[in-house]
Amino acid sequence: MSASDVSRLRLIVIQALVFSLFATLLVRLYYLQIVSGDEYQNRAAAQSVRDIVVQPTRGLIVDAQGRPLVTNRLSWVVSLDRTVLDRLDDDQRGVLMRRVHRAVGVTPSRIERLLTTCGDDGSEPGVCWNGSPYQPVPVAQDVRQGQARRILEQPEDYPGVVVSQQSVRAYPQPFGINAAHLLGYLSPITEDELDHAEDDGDRSVNGSSVVGRAGIEQEYDEWLRGMPGYQQVKVDSMGRVIGDDASVEAQPGDTLVTSIDAKVQGVVEKQLAEMIQTARGDFDTVTGRNFVADSGAAVVMEADTGRIVAMASQPTYDPGVWVGGITKKQLARLYSAKAGTPLLGRATQGQFAPGSTWKPFMTAGALTHGYDTDAMLDCSSSFRVGNRDFKNYESRPYGYISFAKALEVSCNTFFYRVGYDYWQRLGSDVDDVDARDPLVEEAKRFGFGRETGVDLPGEASGRIADRQWKRAYYRSMKDYYCGIADKPQDDPANDGISDFVYRFAGEFCVEGYAYRAGDAVNFAIGQGDTIVTPLQLARGYAALANGGTLYAPRVARAVVAADGTVVRRIKPKATGHVKLPDHVVGYIDEALKGVTREGTMAWRMGGFPLEEVPIRSKTGSAEVYGKQSTSWVASYSDDYVVVMMISQGGTGSEASGPGIRKIWEALYGVRGEKVVPDRAAIPGVTPPERLPVFSGDGSILPPARTEEEDS
Repeated sequence: MSASDVSRLRLIVIQALVFSLFATLLVRLYYLQIVSGDEYQNRAAAQSVRDIVVQPTRGLIVDAQGRPLVTNRLSWVVSLDRTVLDRLDDDQRGVLMRRVHRAVGVTPSRIERLLTTCGDDGSEPGVCWNGSPYQPVPVAQDVRQGQARRILEQPEDYPGVVVSQQSVRAYPQPFGINAAHLLGYLSPITEDELDHAEDDGDRSVNGSSVVGRAGIEQEYDEWLRGMPGYQQVKVDSMGRVIGDDASVEAQPGDTLVTSIDAKVQGVVEKQLAEMIQTARGDFDTVTGRNFVADSGAAVVMEADTGRIVAMASQPTYDPGVWVGGITKKQLARLYSAKAGTPLLGRATQGQFAPGSTWKPFMTAGALTHGYDTDAMLDCSSSFRVGNRDFKNYESRPYGYISFAKALEVSCNTFFYRVGYDYWQRLGSDVDDVDARDPLVEEAKRFGFGRETGVDLPGEASGRIADRQWKRAYYRSMKDYYCGIADKPQDDPANDGISDFVYRFAGEFCVEGYAYRAGDAVNFAIGQGDTIVTPLQLARGYAALANGGTLYAPRVARAVVAADGTVVRRIKPKATGHVKLPDHVVGYIDEALKGVTREGTMAWRMGGFPLEEVPIRSKTGSAEVYGKQSTSWVASYSDDYVVVMMISQGGTGSEASGPGIRKIWEALYGVRGEKVVPDRAAIPGVTPPERLPVFSGDGSILPPARTEEEDS
């Protein structure tokens, strides 16, 4: 074969190879563009479109007159886009962090913690980012407008920094109210909560949601939170937004109408704070120092429905402290015992011995279990049980008196005798855990020792210190106290144990399970280990006022949609009924009127128009070992129940009495010795049955009253 033939053959082979390559390429292009074109087009689109969550505007919280208690306001927020930051080198990222720090005051180290995805190494719960990786991460809220504009005007110096206005919680404080423990607060959703919501198919929350953590913000969170929207944006290969694709609008949360009246709430908060401050200036002759008055609570409740009109707790805090993220220092103060644990709502979570405010319930138990209204018992200066004398506290000796007089003057020894009588006849066998006790049974019928069912989270149950409780407590604490008693007092293991505790440990180790006569007589006057919350006591007195019905207290009245449609009405809920003969109810009612007219509350109610507005009341001074007396006043009218408690504040009427009177004057419009209904805190004196009027322009007007209500 000649050289020219060889060259020609090589050319043919090369042409064949080139042709084969082009044929293969054409076939592949046909497959990709025609056969699989739709699939790859969808994949490409998915890679170039990102979902950004649009958070809904949270619903309002208003009082019974439509006054705003919690609203929303616009806040300048600075966020960082991590898709841009990840493309910066370390030096560029460091420069940017320092610029953001100088602009908004957030340290670079904190910014980095905020940018860390929750669950990743180094993430810090409550600080880390729980949202979408494609959504800008907020690093500073409530930025001043000037700071925000500086960043907006110099975008080349702030790559990946997004400045926007977002909705955050605001607290208008009508009439200067605080109401922190009622309203609650918000904080970012946790990983566990988000996982649980996803498992339940709940689309109303996402990784960047905030949720209610206390108060009605938590209890009605699902109504208030609304439904998030979604904005789809197109991004380039570098993750930069190049345009909008589609969007789903967020649905705002519903408005929550409460039974709270802001004007009454303002009066209650002011009086509670003033009474505590006054008590701190009073000298305690028992301890030789001024009263500590470390905390307190007050409740105003509708007697016939259980609805809460006002509820206050001291010490309190600014609910706005949670907006934009709380600092460790601020959080530590809320939990600080030295600061009085401001986060604890004393009205529903504080538990205290009820003292003499307990006696009306003991009277009901006695008058329905063998005693009658003609019974006369000795109100002596003391009553001896075993080797101990149990003394009167608020009253002097009065000789033989009736139940009504015993309530009026708050005679302890009278009720000691009642409790001791039942113990002797029915329960002197300390091994009989199931022995009957009419006084304990009556207390349980009035709902004590269990939660009231109020629509607020974290409610305490109180405690009925009966035989079963004492036996259970002994079993749980026996090893601890016996461990103290089994060693000499000067043993190093007992270092710091006082003489009282050492003696108590010895007695407890031997017979701590026994429910003795001393326990029974203490129970009869609301002392010993029995404890109640102020709300429980208010509900018990409401049952006395309304004929025996126990209600689950309610703060919320209705849920209303953004367009004014009533989504849900929250009606009063009866949870039980105390069956008392009419003559017993009437007897106790008249006796408590006597407390106000001539008894332990009379010196605080002089000149009050009791003929027009009859007020029934009971004072109490609860004693707790190692502490000063706790002041109580529980009272009610035909319409309301008003209870005030001041821990370590002194006697009932002395510390709480003036505040109780001021609240009653505000409720009925009392001016001097006259009732002026037009001056009452609530128009028409009693709360309206109708809801506020939601106008089409977004304004909320007071509820229209019926002619019957106005009359």
